[in-house]
Amino acid sequence: MLFKQQVLLRQKLFVLGSLAVGSLLYIVARVGSLDRLQPTCPIEGQFGDQEQIMLRALQYKRGLAHDLRKGNATKEQIRLHNMVQQLPQAIIIGVRKGGTRALLEMLNLHPAVVKASQEIHFFDNDENYAKGIEWYRKKMPFSYPYQITIEKSPAYFITEEVPERIYKMNSSIKLLIIVREPTTRAISDYTQVLEGKERKNKTYYKFEKLAIDPTTCEVNTKYKAVRTSIYTKHLERWLKYFPIEQFHIVDGDRLITEPLPELQLVEKFLNLPPRISQYNLYFNATRGFYCLRFNIVFNKCLAGSKGRIHPEVDPLVVNKLHKFFHPFNQKFYQITGRSFSWPYK
Repeated sequence: MLFKQQVLLRQKLFVLGSLAVGSLLYIVARVGSLDRLQPTCPIEGQFGDQEQIMLRALQYKRGLAHDLRKGNATKEQIRLHNMVQQLPQAIIIGVRKGGTRALLEMLNLHPAVVKASQEIHFFDNDENYAKGIEWYRKKMPFSYPYQITIEKSPAYFITEEVPERIYKMNSSIKLLIIVREPTTRAISDYTQVLEGKERKNKTYYKFEKLAIDPTTCEVNTKYKAVRTSIYTKHLERWLKYFPIEQFHIVDGDRLITEPLPELQLVEKFLNLPPRISQYNLYFNATRGFYCLRFNIVFNKCLAGSKGRIHPEVDPLVVNKLHKFFHPFNQKFYQITGRSFSWPYK
């Protein structure tokens, strides 16, 4: 008799325990769903003081955006979530080997930013440009109406036709330029080309032979890696179409060693509420670079091709390049209002 009572008691406790656990799970799920619906901050500035963006909801729904990029979402899902393909409101126009990919990926940490995953080369490629603005729009990711779409194509900065073409699309667009110390950038440019040649078992000249004209022993301005690093020459062409206030200069060297302050300056320039924090950035000692933390489960590091080891370059050539770039750098500082501690000898 006592044994039967014990069995019945255990059964009752089991049923009550199951009900309690079920109720608790329902409450947690309900509170979580309500929390995701709460708007957390307004987007101010160019998007209007009245408009609000539910940043937590945007983070939560990034899975849907992934489906859209992969073509897995239905038209009904797109309609219900009010998602569209917008022309970019900001473009990273350069500079090649300045850190454009790192900058784009880091800005993508912000829930109000969506990025084009590939370099589209619409404005610098005549064949693509001839396809028209709707072709360009369809290359953009799906986004919510109050998100900013950003693309990056570093060839834009040095291509003559691009400023006028972008101006015709949007004369008030915001333009981001990320720069590094010019000599370091030129060597990095050379290193990328060299690696490509080596993969194809092709030979390539040493950097010194390309950067210095053998007949004059002066800096070879016909060498593209050198020309690209004369930032002020390219920027002056852009200023014929856009005021300097529409440009923001990012320190690519500092983005490597201390990314958060640079990203906070970009947030301010784009009129975004501050959302990127030190939590989103962690230093990977193995790779020697900062990696990205989107949430508790999703981290991302840049591709292994980033941060290539540069070949050793003759110090006399490096010094000659420093002296060559110095007057151009001084003018660049004056135009942009931002100074850098770049060597001049």
